[in-house]
Order: sequence, then structure tokens, then C-alpha cells
Amino acid sequence: MILFWLICASFVAIALAFVLPPLLQQSGKGDGEQSKEEANIDVYRGQLSELETDLRNGIVSQEQYEQDREEIERRLLDDVSNTAEPTDKKSKPAAAGRVPVYAIALGIPIIAVAMYLRVGDRAALSPPPNGPFQAPFAAGSQSNGQMTQQGMEANVAALAKRMEENPGDAAGWIMLGRSYATMERYSEARDAYAKAAAIKSDDADLLADYAFAVAMANGRQLQGQPLDLVRKALKLDPENLKALELAGTAEFQAKNYKQAIEYWQRILAKTPPNSELTQALTQRIDEAKSLAGTNASKN
Repeated sequence: MILFWLICASFVAIALAFVLPPLLQQSGKGDGEQSKEEANIDVYRGQLSELETDLRNGIVSQEQYEQDREEIERRLLDDVSNTAEPTDKKSKPAAAGRVPVYAIALGIPIIAVAMYLRVGDRAALSPPPNGPFQAPFAAGSQSNGQMTQQGMEANVAALAKRMEENPGDAAGWIMLGRSYATMERYSEARDAYAKAAAIKSDDADLLADYAFAVAMANGRQLQGQPLDLVRKALKLDPENLKALELAGTAEFQAKNYKQAIEYWQRILAKTPPNSELTQALTQRIDEAKSLAGTNASKN
């Protein structure tokens, strides 16, 4: 905190270094104007002196002298009235003229601090305590980057509490459902997905995740509600990989091996050749083909 305010003070000092010199020069402008006025008066005095010398030497007549003198005096009055300030301002001490400068010098840091305290993020000045939840698994991690069980549970509990206060947030329910699924708390994941699907019923990914959570909560059985959700997801997005995988698994469980192979091959066509997913799918397809051949030989 002290370091922060020292940095602020240095920035303010730099800013004032640019602001104050012009203002201080401007505050001394009265003295300069007064010197300029006195110089102008000296010029007109010199002109009057020359005119009197010309009169004495007979260069100008008395009448011309009077006219020229009036002209010089008129120009002197005009010049003084244009450049000089009123007497009370002209005689104002230089220190008084610098009062606004000092006010600005003090006001800049005061205003800056006031604005920061009003709209700034004061919590960012120090490490945050166990504050509000930000995102699943975003806090409580170990030095190796893995989430501790305690930190994970604390984050999920914070999110669940937030969702009680904001039950219309579909994205929040989806996040909570995925968090529960990661923790293998499938019944709670199922309930969270159900609330999300009630708000956002046209999301194929959400319906596939919902089906998976229901199946896991029901002993890994995809028949019934999970399969209905999968079929709904495929109507929304026929190429949804999650739904295709679950549909193939459901058909495999029902011993409809050809249908299972068809679903899995559609996924296989979209995956990189040497990926782990491709290898796993290939093994399952081979297994389904073997079982399909066995059933065919029995029939």
C-alpha cells in the first residue's frame, strides 16, 4: 500500500512539474506588464521632450506644438488604458497572484485521490481475501497448478450460493453442473443441468451434458430420460459430437451394434487420425463389429 502511494506521489510530482511553471510565469505577469507600461511612458516623455526642443529651436510653431502635444498625450492615455489593469489589481502583490497556482498544486492530488477512492478498485491494492466466487476452479490451486479438493469445494459452494440468489442465470447453472460433474457429484450435476435446460432448452451441448449426468446418476444407464435428451440434442444439432457419442453408447447398451457403429463412425470422420479419441473409438467400433458378428452367427 505504501509503495502504491509513493508511486502516486511521484506521478503527481511529474504532472505538477509540467503544470506549475507556466502558471507561475503567468502569476508574475503583472510585474512584466507594469515594466512595459513604464517603458511606454518613458517613450512618450522622450517624444514630449523632443517636441519642446523643436519648439525652442523654432522647428515647430506654437500651434503645431500644442497639436502634437495633445496627440502624444492622447496616445499615451490610450496606451496606458489598454495595457494597465485597475489600480487595485495592478498593485496586487505577486504572492497573491500565485494563490490560484498553489490551489491547483494542492487540488490535483486531492481530486485524483478522491476520484480513485470513488471509482477505483481499492481491493486491487492488496491481495484479495477469500472473496466472492469468480469461476469454478479459479482459486485455491496448488503451486503445481492443480486444484485442491478443498479449494474446489469452496468455489463450487460459492457458485451454488450465487445461483440461489440468481436462479435465472442459465450460464451459471451450466457452470455449476459441469463443476459437479467434474467432482463426480452426478445427482447435483443433474439438478443443475435441469434448471439450465428449463431456461435454455435449445442448446445441444447442454442437453448432451444433462443426459450424461442423468445417466451417471442412474448407474450409467442411458435408456429412458438420458436417451430422450440425446435424441433432442441431435435434432437441434445432428453433428454434435457429445450427443453422437452418447447415442452410440445407448445403442451399444441396447445391443443395437450396427446403429452404435454408425454413430461412432460419424464421430471418427471428424477426429484427427492419431488422436486418443480416434484410438478409443476404433477399439469400440471393433468391439461392436465383433459382437455384431457373433450375434449374426448365432442367428
